[in-house]
Amino acid sequence: MRKVVKNLAKKCILDIKPYEPGKPIEAVRRELGLTRLIKLASNENPLGPSPGAVRAVKKALGNLNRYPDGNCFYLKRALARRLRLKQGNIILGNGSNEIIELLVKAFLNNGEQILTGWPTFLIYFLVGEAAGVRVVSVPLNNFKYDLEAMKERINKRTKLIFIGNPNNPTGTYVNSKEVKRFLERIPCNIIVVFDEAYYDFVTESDFPRILRELDRNVVILRTFSKAYGLSGLRIGFGIAREEIVKYLNKVRQPFNVNSLAQIGALAALDDEEHLKQTLEIIRAGKEYLYKEFDRMGLEYVKSAANFILVNVESDGNLLFKKLLKKGVIVRDMGAYGLNNFIRVTVGLRSENRRFIKALKDVTSKKGTKAQRHKGTE
Repeated sequence: MRKVVKNLAKKCILDIKPYEPGKPIEAVRRELGLTRLIKLASNENPLGPSPGAVRAVKKALGNLNRYPDGNCFYLKRALARRLRLKQGNIILGNGSNEIIELLVKAFLNNGEQILTGWPTFLIYFLVGEAAGVRVVSVPLNNFKYDLEAMKERINKRTKLIFIGNPNNPTGTYVNSKEVKRFLERIPCNIIVVFDEAYYDFVTESDFPRILRELDRNVVILRTFSKAYGLSGLRIGFGIAREEIVKYLNKVRQPFNVNSLAQIGALAALDDEEHLKQTLEIIRAGKEYLYKEFDRMGLEYVKSAANFILVNVESDGNLLFKKLLKKGVIVRDMGAYGLNNFIRVTVGLRSENRRFIKALKDVTSKKGTKAQRHKGTE
């Protein structure tokens, strides 16, 4: 019977390895019987969601018998005002992941290709491969997207280009000058997607302002899962020319964004103080972790996001398991081909300190040594 099912499945999905999310706290609790756990694996907001968003969601619970607004009118209007755009420039999705799927469905024909970097967000590969599309990847240069090398890999089959900016899992970014030069040489029949899931954490002055490029075939992806702390509600959005959004809506499922997600996101947008506190926690946390890694002599990649990629100079998966036993959940980077690395999300002050203590306990890196910084400077 299993063989029959395998024969029924689409050939393009047979070799796909499903995406493995960060280890959930409840799963670790069940498996190891631990009670004191911290999760620094999935780049979530350690402060939690906005209290205003929580109140708004609770207030709406009595209306769950009604379908959500399929057009996300109020949230779309709020975003359009904030970004100084038209509502027609915005599309909402069940996380920005869904918009990646919509882009593939709407614009890729048989034989056309996706171009991206490596290592980068695994969903670009999973979505493309599931659609039977070839995904061409170009190695990062010093943990950063190499736009010059990517330009050389463009051919007549290239249709979509995905650029994680800042990139997950490295935290690096491509700057305004690099992006301007890249876009000026891209054929007009290619759509360039800038995945800005970590945009809110960026403080670098030379970060590109892609909103100024909407007259081109560009798409910007953003999310409420990171800085706004609404990962559990699964809501993100895309920004593009109205014509591009129109075609995305043709393949979008009706009611794709649930009512609680819309309401929570709208309230979160209004809570500027919560966002300010979040960004300060991440700024201070990164400074602390950098200093500790320096003291331990561990190489790391300076990050424009809310996580740090760390070279632990040993089997990253084994270290992940050792930390797990101490109640600290980080992300093993084996799936990205970075076997000696872990990725750690910046947490609350107490969480960062507990992580460093656990890291010292399970490694021999307890002294001080000169540190080489890579990536974003």
